[in-house]
Amino acid sequence: MNSLLDLARQDLPSPDRQVLSSLDWREAAAMWNDNQLGQLHDWLNERWARLIRNSLLGTKDPEAEFLQGLAYATLALFFTQNRNQEGALLMIGDAMIALGKYRPASLGVHVEPIVCALEELRPLLVGLAPEDDCPLYPFVYPKFEVAN
Repeated sequence: MNSLLDLARQDLPSPDRQVLSSLDWREAAAMWNDNQLGQLHDWLNERWARLIRNSLLGTKDPEAEFLQGLAYATLALFFTQNRNQEGALLMIGDAMIALGKYRPASLGVHVEPIVCALEELRPLLVGLAPEDDCPLYPFVYPKFEVAN
């Protein structure tokens, strides 16, 4: 049985900054534009986790915060379509705080249309019961746009 005193020093892996250079926003745009928001959230979260791993800045890393803001926006749209208006409202607030710092664009992503869509959706959710249907039918939100 090992005790804490017996543990050999283990080096922690370094933060994965290469995740930024390998981001393929076309892949993210395809998921967003095809309404595959659950998959997109997982895609963003996996990259966010790799970015903050052992980082001195952790979740305060600007690029990590941006990825997290996109994940919040993605969840807000997913939740409102899946009768979770309370969750959607919470995620809209978090997304607007996080993404507001990155307007009009960041890392090649056009942030402005995303934030504007959330600003339009938010008042429609206020006062809805948590399990109400999405207040917009059909629910249309802006395409995910990236710089060429």
